[in-house]
Amino acid sequence: MLDYNQPIDRAGPEAPQQKSQAGFNVLELVNLLWRRKIAIAAAALLGATLAVTVGKSVTPRYTATAQLYVDPRELQLVDRELTPRAQDVSGMAMVVESQARLITSNSVLLQVIQQANLDKDPEFGGGGDARSLMSSLLGLIGLQPRAPSAAETKEVQLAALDALNRHITVRKTEKSFIVDIEVWSTDPAKAAMLANTLTSAYLAESRNSQASAARRATNDLSGRLKELRERLRSAETALATYKAQNNFVGTQDALISDQQLSASNQRLSAARAATMDAQARLDQIEASRRTAADAGANSEALQSPTIANLRAQYADARKKYAEQAGELGPRHPALRQTEKQVEDLKRTINEEIDRFAQSAKNDLTRARDFEASLNRALEAQKRQSVQLSQAAVRLRELEREADASRDVYQSFLKRSRETEEQETLNTSAARVIGEATVPQRRSFPPAMSMFAMIGFIFGALAAASWFVAAELLSAGATAPAAPSPARRERTPAPRAPRAPEVSRTPEIAQPQPAPEVAQSLPELAAPSLQPEMDENTLIGKPLIARLQEADVIHTLGAILATGGGVDLTRLGWPTLRPGFPLTTLLSTWRDMRTAVARRAGGKAMPVIALVGAGETTGRSVTALNFALAAARDGAHVLMIDADHQAHSLSNKVSRPGKSEPSRLGWLSIGSKAAREIKTVNGISVLPAADGDAGKATEAMRKAIEQARAAGGYDLVILDGPVTPLGAASRKLLDDADALVAVLPTSLDINDGLEEILNTLGRAERKLVGVVLDELTPATQARQRGRQYA
Repeated sequence: MLDYNQPIDRAGPEAPQQKSQAGFNVLELVNLLWRRKIAIAAAALLGATLAVTVGKSVTPRYTATAQLYVDPRELQLVDRELTPRAQDVSGMAMVVESQARLITSNSVLLQVIQQANLDKDPEFGGGGDARSLMSSLLGLIGLQPRAPSAAETKEVQLAALDALNRHITVRKTEKSFIVDIEVWSTDPAKAAMLANTLTSAYLAESRNSQASAARRATNDLSGRLKELRERLRSAETALATYKAQNNFVGTQDALISDQQLSASNQRLSAARAATMDAQARLDQIEASRRTAADAGANSEALQSPTIANLRAQYADARKKYAEQAGELGPRHPALRQTEKQVEDLKRTINEEIDRFAQSAKNDLTRARDFEASLNRALEAQKRQSVQLSQAAVRLRELEREADASRDVYQSFLKRSRETEEQETLNTSAARVIGEATVPQRRSFPPAMSMFAMIGFIFGALAAASWFVAAELLSAGATAPAAPSPARRERTPAPRAPRAPEVSRTPEIAQPQPAPEVAQSLPELAAPSLQPEMDENTLIGKPLIARLQEADVIHTLGAILATGGGVDLTRLGWPTLRPGFPLTTLLSTWRDMRTAVARRAGGKAMPVIALVGAGETTGRSVTALNFALAAARDGAHVLMIDADHQAHSLSNKVSRPGKSEPSRLGWLSIGSKAAREIKTVNGISVLPAADGDAGKATEAMRKAIEQARAAGGYDLVILDGPVTPLGAASRKLLDDADALVAVLPTSLDINDGLEEILNTLGRAERKLVGVVLDELTPATQARQRGRQYA
């Protein structure tokens, strides 16, 4: 072993000279080998002879190779294949590799063993010849050989399977779909037969696997068809029954009720038109009768042949009267008779026109009666249509169920028929592109010339090595023993005195700040660790946690409030993200609570006070998240608002609509308004009481003692008190088991920590952790180039 502490030995160059004297140079080695050339040649010939003899004794192996083309792009025989195909190159390569592994699977190899009777072949572990000889001998003496049991048959098959697996080598050519199947055997014909049998068994297994997959799919689909058929029958029966019960009768396009409603509406429109026509005709007749004009000057009178005949007679009578009036005197009987005839004709015409008017009145009355009857029938049909419309909601639901059941049944039936037909289809594109032929040369052992050459070389080397070793041993025995150089005394280097070990407070590895945060935040000077003998006066290095935006989520406050109870995650403050139990922040806070439990000395309910510098809202937000983290770990937390000035937490929790009597607990701080509020987060909040700070502090201390005596809480978290501390606040800190400082990164961290430590005084030994609040708005820091302590 080298000693690097010793000086360099100047007599070192003499060693090579001694070594050269004890050893051989090249000339001496050549002379030695030349003197022993006959013996070396004889040894080489002997080695060649032995190698050839060994080569002749080794059983030869013959390897036959068959080539398969395994194309993953199978034949597209039907529109919807049962198994999807690989589309990308990597997927195709995986398919080809899987098929190559399938060639040497047990199912394929067992088929080869069964077809080639390898379980009876001695080369593959079978005892065919011995068993045949034994059977023949037993047959000569009249005995039948014992049939092998199932276990023996299984054992023989497993032995043949293992042997056949060793005889097979499958190689896949790179970047191609060609697979080479190599099978070796002591018989060349058997090797070729096994290779071809293996390819045939693989192709048959591939077809059988496809048919088996299609058969399983068909059986599964057929098993579901009966249930789907019953479901469809039930849905259609329910639909038909509901139609019959609610009188839903109609054609495929519309219901009869809808058709009747449409026809009635059309008939009512026609009846209203007929009524209006009859009314107009009557009005026209009445108007012509009231006027001084000719009463027969209307369409009905003009179209009547009776009126036309009477008007012709009336015209003839007037003409005759005019002629007689010119010839006869006014009192002539003939003239008076003609005048009477004219008046009779005029009266007859008026009577005929009156009959037309009466007929128009009768038509109008009949049209109005018909219209009223149609209107009543239409109203009845409308009421029936409304009832049917209400019942049609359920009808459409039943129709949708029937249609869905029918579609599913038809799709399953169609797919079952498709898979049933696919059982007889062979979609595999794998084929044999090169059958195995009987090998003409053995694959092992190599040629005898190679054996002779290897034996000759090894024999010569062995003889030469023997002579060189013998010469060295003889030279070493005759040479005088060289004096061994005196060994130098090594003085061990003086060991540096070990510094006494100092007990250290266990520290938790703190997370490294992000680069942009580390550049913008000043250095945090942690309290100095000076261990002393008394454990009570020991000031340990506090744990440091960073509350960042990545750890919280922001809510909308009262907009998201629900009526299920007070939810602290919906106060409008940023709260911890749910579902991240292993973040660095939560781990550090868990370590802080562990340190608090150690400091509490076995108390059932330790008290932690969170104090801070700067704005109080950031400290309250940190305290709330600290409590939520503890509750997430399963602790029952009592959170007390110890800030009697700002009341940030109390104002958030106790706002109107958040403090119903059903959610109030039994603890209180001197008033009903400051009574404990139970939340849905596993945290009970005790709001701050208004009034004097001393009275509020005493009330909080009493509430803590009551909670500790009654039990039910695992941890008490004080939000505050506010700095600078008063006499009452110092009493509250004296009752606390540990303190956690909250430092906003928007302010100078060192100044804030100094301010807190100066304010705490002797209570600084209770400081177990520091929380860097990075949620506050970033401002220009007063110090540059510092990092976290």
